[in-house]
Amino acid sequence: MFQALDPRRIIETSVILQQRIVERFPGSGLSHIAEELTDVARATQTIESWLARPLYPVRIAVAITLGVLLVMVGMTLLMVRIDLLDTSFSEFVQSVEAFINDLIFVGLAIYFLVGLERRIKRIRALKQLHVLRSIAHIIDLHQLSKDPEQLVDLPGEDSLAPLTPLQMARYLGYSSELLALASKIAALYVQRFDDADTLAAAGDVETLTVGLSQKIWQKISILNRVTAPLSR
Repeated sequence: MFQALDPRRIIETSVILQQRIVERFPGSGLSHIAEELTDVARATQTIESWLARPLYPVRIAVAITLGVLLVMVGMTLLMVRIDLLDTSFSEFVQSVEAFINDLIFVGLAIYFLVGLERRIKRIRALKQLHVLRSIAHIIDLHQLSKDPEQLVDLPGEDSLAPLTPLQMARYLGYSSELLALASKIAALYVQRFDDADTLAAAGDVETLTVGLSQKIWQKISILNRVTAPLSR
């Protein structure tokens, strides 16, 4: 029951987080990112199911092509056998060499065709993972300007902080939650699709979001220290 991520639960969590952000920061860039991430989560549910299903049109096309290649190899073998009945040694060597070259070509073609379905799925998964990576960077871009030190009024200077301490804490917290969601959405792409390249890309998204989230929590820690004297 708890051995796999449920895309529906991830979408529900994303919708709830989006609503919370819209309520507290209506019209903000972060609310638009939350909406975009929810759309990506919905699309991921469809793609995750697609990745787990066999692509029967591709498999049928591959099977037909492989059948044609095998027939061609058989015909080539038959022609070589007939030619050997009335050929010299040099012609025999040339025929064998040509046949070996054909076998190598057929082997490469079979290797390509057998992995075609996986490559089609990989291309789509990697494209979506790139979108998640971009969203993670955009989330980080929006929180960069949220500096806890802006909350401290310097002598002779006006405060540069557009947010209260509570608002900034919530903004940073929501940013961290969005990054965590992006990481979980990325994990869906390899949950039922066993592919090394896709797994590496999903791992890169997770590493990126964890690193960005750690920076945010460092800001939250600084925020707590900065605002502690102000609350006394």
